[in-house]
Amino acid sequence: MPVPLAYFAVVLIWSTTPLGIVWSSASVSPTLAVFLRMLIALILGLSILLLSRSIRFPWHKEALKLYSYSSIGIVGGMLLSYFAAGYITSGMMSLMFGLAPIFSGLLAQYVLGEPPFSFMRKIALMLCFIGLGIVCLDNISVNSDSLIGLTLILVAVIFFSLSGVLVKSVQITIHPLATTMGALSLSTPAFFLIWLVFDGQLNIAQWQSKSVWAIIYLGVFGSLLGFLAYFHILQKLSASTVALITLLTPVIAMSLGAWLNNETITLKLIVGATLIMTGLATYQFGEKWRLKKRLN
Repeated sequence: MPVPLAYFAVVLIWSTTPLGIVWSSASVSPTLAVFLRMLIALILGLSILLLSRSIRFPWHKEALKLYSYSSIGIVGGMLLSYFAAGYITSGMMSLMFGLAPIFSGLLAQYVLGEPPFSFMRKIALMLCFIGLGIVCLDNISVNSDSLIGLTLILVAVIFFSLSGVLVKSVQITIHPLATTMGALSLSTPAFFLIWLVFDGQLNIAQWQSKSVWAIIYLGVFGSLLGFLAYFHILQKLSASTVALITLLTPVIAMSLGAWLNNETITLKLIVGATLIMTGLATYQFGEKWRLKKRLN
């Protein structure tokens, strides 16, 4: 897949995934919706692996460690996101996941022994948390139950960020499809057990067509093609270029939520989101800007 096409695909898929989660769990229980999504992706991915003779699918110790670390973000991040969808908007979900680079940077200091934040990154952290506070207060004033959703989505982001940091600690090179399928092979049975224990009901008569199509879309694009495209651009592009995705997707997702799902965008939300996006931009590029200014 050409890199520009893969990059565009990741931006588009990540921007539409939060809305897909909201729609898929509107008439299907969250645990069943996420399980069906992962099951579709697993079946399609394994079919591709079986038809392809050039892609290795290793199961040695280091590979299993990589799959296990990857599944932490899938199970913890996805499951809590589906629960949060009942309390907050899709745009809010995307905005919270935009904070993943900040949480990853904090966790990397303890897990990978990376150096503490620089002055510019501390400024970025402050901006993000001020923006987050404004957004949270705005949501709580509109809907008191949104505090539950915000808590769930923040914990989901932490799981997602921790997973990414742990994956970096594994020194192994595996095809993106094999990595995706390894993670799905471990996480899909976990989702099945969670659905069986906490729900166990199909209630097909209650399913709406919008939820069914959203599940199919997320299974094919969100969980399979999205992961493949993301791993592909990670190998081909610089970290700063990939990081731009976290600046683009919240804006697009919030716009889509307002347009397609009648989600309200308040002035406080715009202010808070602007501070968060400014903080993210400062986190990713602040040191380069500061160094360039010194050289000039």
